[in-house]
This record gives sequence, structure tokens and C-alpha cells, in this order.
Amino acid sequence: MAMRQLGMEQAILHAGISVLVLLATLLVATVSFAGEADVEDVRIVRQADGRYRFDVTVRHADAGWEHYADAWQVLDEAGNVLGERVLLHPHDDEQPFTRSLSDVAIPAGVSRVTIRARDTVHGFGGREVTVELPGS
Repeated sequence: MAMRQLGMEQAILHAGISVLVLLATLLVATVSFAGEADVEDVRIVRQADGRYRFDVTVRHADAGWEHYADAWQVLDEAGNVLGERVLLHPHDDEQPFTRSLSDVAIPAGVSRVTIRARDTVHGFGGREVTVELPGS
């Protein structure tokens, strides 16, 4: 009888562990399902003072505060950050979305920039867009 009781306890423990592993797997899959943040479009306007305004469209399957696109950056060809637009909240119901950043100073000699987006789980890594600056 004691052997049968021990076998039942082991079976229950094994089933419990299996359920926990399944739940952990589903949680990881849910959090990472949104994938990386992709830059879809970039529009650039040279301002009167010689600085630039960037209108950047980002697509990311935001999943609440746990996983959302939280920033995009303007980089020169050497990878230096020239500007950053921080996104302060998820855009679950607004995809893709466009946000602007004004007054970006671009050093002399820079004619192309790359825009990349970041999310709270993957960091940078989605689709980047490289564009020529107007008037260069």
C-alpha cells in the first residue's frame, strides 16, 4: 500500500511540474510573440535653422506594458546616436504609429542616416531604414 501511495505522489508531482513548465512556456511565448519593432517609413524635413525634423512610422505588436516599442533613434553612418524619440506608453490599438522628433542637429558631412526602433523585450533588432538627408 505504501508503494502505491508513493507512486501516486510521484505522479501528482510530475503532473504539477509539467503544468508549471507548460505555463512558463506559454508566458514566454506570449511575451515574445510581439517580435521586434520595425521602422516602416521615415519622412525628413529640414527646418529653417538647419536642423531636421523626423517623422518615423513604427510597427510593433505591442502587448501592454510588458512588451512595447519604447523608442527610436537617428544614427549616423558610424553608428553615433544623433537623436532619440522615447515612447512613453504602449500603442496596442494604434499600429503602425508615427511620432516626430524635431531639432535634430546633423553634423557637417553626414548625408545619410539610419533610423532604428527598440522594444522593451528585444531591444534593437527589427527593420531599420537608411535614408538620404534632404538637400545633401
